Amino acid sequence: MLFSACKKGVIERSVFIDDSQDSSKQGQSIPEKAPLNLYQKYNNLVRKYFLLAILFLLGACSSIPDSPEKPQINSSTSLRFLALGDSYTIGESVNPEERWPVQLEAALEAKNILMEEPEIIAKTGWTTDELISAVEREAPQGPFDLVSLLIGVNNQFRGYSTDTYRQEFVQLLGTAISLVGNQPQRVIVLSIPDWSVTPFTRGRNQQEIASQIDLFNSIAQEETIRLGAHFIDITPISRLASDQAELIAEDGLHPSGIMYAQWVELALPITCNTLSK
Repeated sequence: MLFSACKKGVIERSVFIDDSQDSSKQGQSIPEKAPLNLYQKYNNLVRKYFLLAILFLLGACSSIPDSPEKPQINSSTSLRFLALGDSYTIGESVNPEERWPVQLEAALEAKNILMEEPEIIAKTGWTTDELISAVEREAPQGPFDLVSLLIGVNNQFRGYSTDTYRQEFVQLLGTAISLVGNQPQRVIVLSIPDWSVTPFTRGRNQQEIASQIDLFNSIAQEETIRLGAHFIDITPISRLASDQAELIAEDGLHPSGIMYAQWVELALPITCNTLSK
């Protein structure tokens, strides 16, 4: 089975016009019969206070701090993102830039959150036990700022027991949490997509596949919530592929880059909120 599955704040300064040089307005507030020396004294006094007023206003404006163009999160350091999974994380049958972890990194960058290129430990066909072995072998060095986990479709496909899935999923989730410095809110778990709606399942019992996917997902959701991580249910999006062919890659089984973009749209608000804390 080939699964792996503010704008910057602008201070507007008032523009003052010296009416004393406007012949149409000269003398309007001065008695017509005032002596010349009295007029000059009055005019000089007006100019003096006018200049003082301008200096006062300019000083007040300069003391107002500029608003940042956009709030930046850890602007001096790029954040680290580790993605764990199977074909759905490595992006089987799509270009590297269409993988959902890569699209998520780009979406976060667009939100002015500086990210390193995601590190991915994933391979088509992996089950929970194979992912455990791979993580132990690769030994990723934390702490990471974000870790994602999406695993289980191959457990379902191979007929592995749900008890085994629960045990190994919890082990993987515990590893993910340790890799973010024991901050479970920095771990996101994506649900297993429903591959029963793909052309690959023609001739198979699609209803049974869908029911099994729901069962595995219920276990993942239960354990994710229990351990304090975020569970993101992308399964309903995957089921849209039953009548939206553009959501399926050319292999007739895995998601297309278009579907992965919809996963990212769902995950982005949670991820942004998580990384802002």
